Amino acid sequence: MDLSYSQNMEDYHLWLAFGGKRSGSYIDIGAGHPVADNVSFFFYERGWQGIVVEPQRSLIDLYARLRPRDTAVAALIGTQSGTADFHVFDALHGLSTTSAKFADAGAALGAGYRTIKVPMMTLAALCEAHAPGPIDFLKIDVEGAEADVLKSGDWKRYRPKAIVIEAIAPGSNEPSWQDWEPYLLAQGYRFMLFDTLNRFYVAEEAHDIATAFPRERASWDSVRHMYEIGRAPENAGHPEHALAKILARGFWSRLPALDRDFLADILKRARTPANAASVDAALAALDTEEFRARLGRIACGYDGGQIYKEDGDEERR
Repeated sequence: MDLSYSQNMEDYHLWLAFGGKRSGSYIDIGAGHPVADNVSFFFYERGWQGIVVEPQRSLIDLYARLRPRDTAVAALIGTQSGTADFHVFDALHGLSTTSAKFADAGAALGAGYRTIKVPMMTLAALCEAHAPGPIDFLKIDVEGAEADVLKSGDWKRYRPKAIVIEAIAPGSNEPSWQDWEPYLLAQGYRFMLFDTLNRFYVAEEAHDIATAFPRERASWDSVRHMYEIGRAPENAGHPEHALAKILARGFWSRLPALDRDFLADILKRARTPANAASVDAALAALDTEEFRARLGRIACGYDGGQIYKEDGDEERR
């Protein structure tokens, strides 16, 4: 069974429309993480490649490592070229937005954000620089700035065959497509499907895609869902469970050899509201002999200080 990586089967619905095509191109605006909750990774796995646009540096840098065929662009897409304010939620990166209104709404849920300046370019400029050929689909998920993205395109020169756009206002179930759908329809696109979160459209000239496009949301059990299979080390049903266990054992054994700044970064990435005090204490103690001893106590169970049976029970030498 196919594994869907997206939030609401967006990848699977597009895959049905394109009939299992084994090569193609996409533009993924607001791409987020290269795998988790990602619409285009499903296609990348199947031989496609395209342009991924994500203003959060910690996320866009992962594409070079995980999806090297893609062209990764660290920018915002909007109606002007230059820079713009971007409100970044480090803990819940999916809430990051150019809208102060939606940033404040996210903060009201208990998530803090910071505001930075980020490069911005138009959709037309993005396509001119990076999309010399046909575009099979365009995905837009920009937390309230969908209208700006659409209005910045050159819809005569660059016409994706299919478009999927998040159509619900961030942090609510309120429809937002009335702000931009009339404009998109006027560019020669036809509405195909609303999946309760996104709306899908097809160019009026893309008759084959329109014919194949599903008009109703697929059954939820048509695919496996990435978020349902959990974390690889913790869930034996995860397709990478065995590899994760091997990597974890090797990682623990290497703890004492890790660079100090690398360790600090690992601790910061593991920080949650529940463990914040423990993480802060560990960061404060990072340069002490006591902390090095703690790493040694963890590593010795994996680096030869102890021997493990196949079932995981440990024996002392």
